[in-house]
Amino acid sequence: MNFEFFVVKRLIGGKSHKSSISAPIIKIAIAAIAIGVVMMLVSFATGLGLQEKIRDKIAAFNGHINISNYDNNSSQVTLTPVSKDQDFYPEFNSVEGISHVQAVATKFGIIRTETDFEGVVVKGVGTDYNWDYFEDFLVKGELPNVDNKLNDEVLISSYLANRLQLNVGDKVPTYFLREGSERPLTRGFVITGIYDSGFMEFDKLYVLADIRHIQRLNRWEDNEVGNFEVFLNDFDKINEKGQEVYENTGSFLDTQTITQKYYSIFEWLALFDFNIALIIGIMILVAGINMITALLVLILERTQMIGILKALGGNDWSIRKIFLYNAGYLIIKGLFWGNLIGLGMLLLQKYFKLIPLNPETYYVTEVPVYLSCDYILAVNLGTLILCMLMLIIPSVIISKISPSRAIKFE
Repeated sequence: MNFEFFVVKRLIGGKSHKSSISAPIIKIAIAAIAIGVVMMLVSFATGLGLQEKIRDKIAAFNGHINISNYDNNSSQVTLTPVSKDQDFYPEFNSVEGISHVQAVATKFGIIRTETDFEGVVVKGVGTDYNWDYFEDFLVKGELPNVDNKLNDEVLISSYLANRLQLNVGDKVPTYFLREGSERPLTRGFVITGIYDSGFMEFDKLYVLADIRHIQRLNRWEDNEVGNFEVFLNDFDKINEKGQEVYENTGSFLDTQTITQKYYSIFEWLALFDFNIALIIGIMILVAGINMITALLVLILERTQMIGILKALGGNDWSIRKIFLYNAGYLIIKGLFWGNLIGLGMLLLQKYFKLIPLNPETYYVTEVPVYLSCDYILAVNLGTLILCMLMLIIPSVIISKISPSRAIKFE
């Protein structure tokens, strides 16, 4: 083993690389591995980042699982109320992995100003509402206070604020239709905060207010709400937990996951998994081919050395390991530069948001970055192992070299 490492050291550190014809080929192989690693890291970070960001934005407005009467599932607004007196509320103890349950209600309304008007969905929320997502979305003002007595505070999107020329502190008359009433009902809401989720499909629609307004407008009892939003600890188990939630709710209630409600969006997001796998396959293949080329050139350049080693009693496998060790060093060198460049680019995007995106197309305002040690280690170990496996077969050529002919080879 010491002899093998000595030879590897000579192969790697000797002057032969600098003066041989293999030098440019080796540089190309290292560059191919580095570029491949950069591409794979960027694909993972941006693909997973986009999936997570869009998933969280949809969950912010809908929860992960929605529980309601069957009459409400096809509508954006609440049609039939549900009693809050449920076994699963406020704690869903019969199903593991549920982090939070909140009661909400929605009603269609029209905001009218002196110069314009806009149709909106007023979402009523109560003291159990999870504001964590909207704290991140908040761009001006503060969140509505729904903890104390009923007030007129509302949270609107920056899209609506810009379109209707509204600002924090402005009063917005909002009109609602009520069954059995010919004249619309009016509520004079006051804007306390403006949010921007970047998800235009929701920003154009939702205004958040106290749920007691919806209850009074619909003539509901205090314990009646529109539906329940359920949040999970692990989104990857949403289909499994969705079925469990359905089985643990009453027969008069239906459940719907956001992957079912927004099927087309999540089908589009699923394409990112295929794109990531495709890029990884292509990059590893290109890096492997370049390393095979570099290894074959190294073997041809060292034909005389191989002959001498065989004449001195070296067996084929020990000589093959010398070249595989050398190839492994080159792969690690490529991985080093690839990680340095790739992670550097991703960190710049994560903290400085250099590359913007059109929110109407991608639902986000900039390229999101998701960094995790899991896929970073997987990319590096996977590239190293697969490239080394690809090099074992071409290294068989060493066993075909005859010592007598190789020593005469020039």
